[in-house]
Amino acid sequence: MVKSELIQQLSEQANIQPKIAEIAVNTVFDAMINALIKGEGIEIRGFGSFKVREYKGRTGNHPRTGSVITIEPKRRPFFKVGKELKDRINHQAINQTPEPQQELPVEIP
Repeated sequence: MVKSELIQQLSEQANIQPKIAEIAVNTVFDAMINALIKGEGIEIRGFGSFKVREYKGRTGNHPRTGSVITIEPKRRPFFKVGKELKDRINHQAINQTPEPQQELPVEIP
């Protein structure tokens, strides 16, 4: 699902204009991005949590030349799936998989 599909689905389910749905989706995403920029975590019960992980600077090797390079420290967003979402996805996946075919017994004369 891409952002435009999310906006369309919100518009249809909430029976609102697509432009209003777009504003709502953008507002939620902007609030989440701003919280992560500030270093705050985001927890959505039943869905998961977002946080920023800090990575220290280090030295590494350039893959083409083999020369030593300095890798700057960085911050990256990290998502940890919630138990309820994980269970729902696994439950749906189990219910949608076809049942294995039963093997017929083979008699050996």
